[in-house]
Amino acid sequence: MSWELCTSAVAISKAGVNVNEDLKISGTQLAAFSDLVEGTVCMKTRRDWVTTAGETQIMNAVADVVSDLIAIKMIEYDMSGFIKGEDQTMLDVLTTNSDTIIKDLREANFQGLNK
Repeated sequence: MSWELCTSAVAISKAGVNVNEDLKISGTQLAAFSDLVEGTVCMKTRRDWVTTAGETQIMNAVADVVSDLIAIKMIEYDMSGFIKGEDQTMLDVLTTNSDTIIKDLREANFQGLNK
């Protein structure tokens, strides 16, 4: 099920103003990205966030990482609209943030914060 963990508006805003315009309005493609990313986050954090919600602060972190990863997919879909180097900088920032949050969420599971 698409858009269980974040909104399309947040993912689109994180992808930036130069992201492919057709992709921004493609509900089908964005929903597919959402489904892929939600599954990836559940797998990487070892928790099914879609069916088992956590505390609000933790769910905000989940939404942050999901929207980062969808934005990455949007940027990678078509990089032609970005200024040289802009796309890579955005990808680096989004990747660093998402990697950090995934690591923290995985560790939080082991500390019993998400039971």
